[in-house]
Amino acid sequence: MVSRRCVLCRGAAALLLGPASAAPAETEVATIEMRPVQLAEGAWFVQGEAALGSAANQNFISNAGFVVTPAGVVVIDALGSPPLARRLLAEIRRITPQPIRYVIATHYHADHIYGLQVFKQAGATILAHTAAREYLASDAARQRLAASRQDLFPWVDENTRLVEPDRWLGVPDPKADTTLELGGVRLLIRPVGPAHTPEDLVVYLPDRGVLYGGDLLFRGRIPFVGQADSRAWIEALDRLLSLKPKVLVPGHGAASTDPVADITLTRDYLQYLRDRMGAAAREMEPFEEAYARTDWSRFAGLPLFQAANRINAYNTYLLMEHQGR
Repeated sequence: MVSRRCVLCRGAAALLLGPASAAPAETEVATIEMRPVQLAEGAWFVQGEAALGSAANQNFISNAGFVVTPAGVVVIDALGSPPLARRLLAEIRRITPQPIRYVIATHYHADHIYGLQVFKQAGATILAHTAAREYLASDAARQRLAASRQDLFPWVDENTRLVEPDRWLGVPDPKADTTLELGGVRLLIRPVGPAHTPEDLVVYLPDRGVLYGGDLLFRGRIPFVGQADSRAWIEALDRLLSLKPKVLVPGHGAASTDPVADITLTRDYLQYLRDRMGAAAREMEPFEEAYARTDWSRFAGLPLFQAANRINAYNTYLLMEHQGR
């Protein structure tokens, strides 16, 4: 599990800003701009920046969604720090007085889950896939939090902690869907991992046509691939298309009203990595030579290309070398 989480995280951490001078109080909210956008009746999301996490952007680099029902609110992902989660909670309060009933963690990457403790304190039930157990029990999770407390200070600090779910999904069948009904609104929670992570979940509102896709989709930017199984990720993207959503909310980037085009871009990028790095691995061509001669022009203009593409390619090269194809 360490390799799936840490290779990219450590590379990114080197680019983060140094610590600020003082930590915020536990009740302080993030000051960065956060604007809820309504996608359909009761369905909302907030969009993070297309950037690496830093003290300057308060680690607001991922998206979160929320669904308002007559019986309470369901939040999808909790953002990358407790102050961000408090800001999200305040924005939800501007829209509805209904209590937060559930938070669904699409996966346990830091920029999506460091705010969980705020919603837990607010009385929400946390849901996540059982495949996240191994990561939560790992040294990688603790080391990542320790690094974040330094690199993302004061927004992630000594009071920030990892929060385990109150309910594990995928037990006993890790591939089984879960239906959550609240206030007459039905949410389909579907396991799609292993893909970006082993525990990937997506959340679909069939009556509204809105799909919260987690980090299976990075819209309008280069995804962070890490050492994910890109073949399984591509297959998972194909399964998303079968839901035929009208609106798709990615883990990063703007919401899409053309899910086919945006899913295709992420899928094509992953497939291009596999094709080019796979050929190099089969021919035992050194990575640096293969990378230098590859035509990256289709993707080079996307945000975070310089930050992510080389390590994505290298990890894919190692994956294809290991798989022997």
